[in-house]
Amino acid sequence: MEFLTLLQVLDSTVRLAIPLLLACLAGLFSERAGIFDIGLEGKMLIAAFFSAAVAYVSGSAWVGLLAGIGASMLLSGLHGLASITFRGNQLISGVAINFLAAGLTVLIAADWFQEAGRTPSLGSGARFVPIDLPFADSLGPVYGELVSGHTILVYLAFLCVPVSWWVLYRTRFGLRLRAVGENPEAVDTAGISVPGMRFAALAICGVLCGVAGAYLSTALQAGFVKDMTAGRGYIALAALIFAKWRPWYALWATLLFGLLQAVALRYQTLELGGIAVPTQLMDAAPYILTVVILAGFVGKAIPPKSGGVPYVKER
Repeated sequence: MEFLTLLQVLDSTVRLAIPLLLACLAGLFSERAGIFDIGLEGKMLIAAFFSAAVAYVSGSAWVGLLAGIGASMLLSGLHGLASITFRGNQLISGVAINFLAAGLTVLIAADWFQEAGRTPSLGSGARFVPIDLPFADSLGPVYGELVSGHTILVYLAFLCVPVSWWVLYRTRFGLRLRAVGENPEAVDTAGISVPGMRFAALAICGVLCGVAGAYLSTALQAGFVKDMTAGRGYIALAALIFAKWRPWYALWATLLFGLLQAVALRYQTLELGGIAVPTQLMDAAPYILTVVILAGFVGKAIPPKSGGVPYVKER
């Protein structure tokens, strides 16, 4: 593989890994607080739609980003209402959110733009454009091609990794959040609201999913198309298990998935040892890895002890 080709593949890896990374961090906060969130897919999808729709109407990508975050947080609140307030099944609530988002985006797009499941193509002002960092032309191809030339949301996503680590492991809020996922009774005994901490975690989850969805429709692509998340929410959950609920591991796990997607896009026909690998197998590689991870072939991953269990306050 030529060096320039390798850089192009790695550049695509970064671009494709960003929505997975943001969704993975979103699930990390949610599940660390004891709320399993299958609805990451739906939150990203509805955020992608409203980001593109509002950006097209307003002509501003930033206004679209705020709209996407708001829509995602609304679904997070709905998930919290069902699973925290009414103590419903968290998995069923998440699946319902996915179906709700898939239906709403098609319905609203048909009514708003008279197009089934898509928005009009976004102009330059309504989408995030790549940024050329200082000295991009003079510090070599690795810096110029791989580090520079991404949208601001890419750099924001990478910044979220150390920030998430700091919040979870170096702040009182993070300590309480992790304690809620492990032993909510002890947290409640200390006078801390378990539902309040879990709603806070879902709010953070909604913000991150909103940014992930906005990235898909206003940075990675120039508009929304039906079901454009294409299972990324589920892949992010698999990456979260692979990362064992740790922020830095989540970065490397999502980059691995992004690399598989980049290779599949770059090499539609690939030969290994003289054997041609079918295109369909290349496209399915990220999903195959998802199944492998969920089947437990990458080692034992222990989730938070109280994950998925509604908390009932003792009287």
